[in-house]
Amino acid sequence: MDQTTSGKSDNHFISIAINLAREGMRKNAGGPFGAIVVKNQEIVGYGHNQVTSSHDPTAHAEVVAIRDTCQKLGTFELNGCIIYTSCEPCPMCLGAIYWARIDQVVFAATRHDAAQANFDDEWLYQEIPLVWEERKLDYQQIGQSEAVKLFEEWNAKLDKVRY
Repeated sequence: MDQTTSGKSDNHFISIAINLAREGMRKNAGGPFGAIVVKNQEIVGYGHNQVTSSHDPTAHAEVVAIRDTCQKLGTFELNGCIIYTSCEPCPMCLGAIYWARIDQVVFAATRHDAAQANFDDEWLYQEIPLVWEERKLDYQQIGQSEAVKLFEEWNAKLDKVRY
């Protein structure tokens, strides 16, 4: 569904995200992924994949765009924002989008399209619902009672900033 408000449409914004993906890919910054964050029909943040150029596995386009937006707006909550991304977000990016409290995701290619280009996140989607004891990654739990005390201290903290 292509919304049009103030003369700018979803197609306009998704094209910008796709062009960011192309630019980043052509500069060898990372994979072919781009994202923008829009608030009140204005672009407030940009990102393209920078995993290989920044040596940061978390530098996906959506995360980069969220970081850029938060820095520019001086907040960690992006209520009232829409993220436009060249591809359906991976589980990490989806988590970041939820944590940022973005209102809507508009994407172009699906995760299945990405898998055809060898960007296959399906194994992550399958791991997430498993209990930690059943996941492929080796987990070990230690120090629980000491760590739980941090939550008690947090709950008693009067000057905390909730998020």
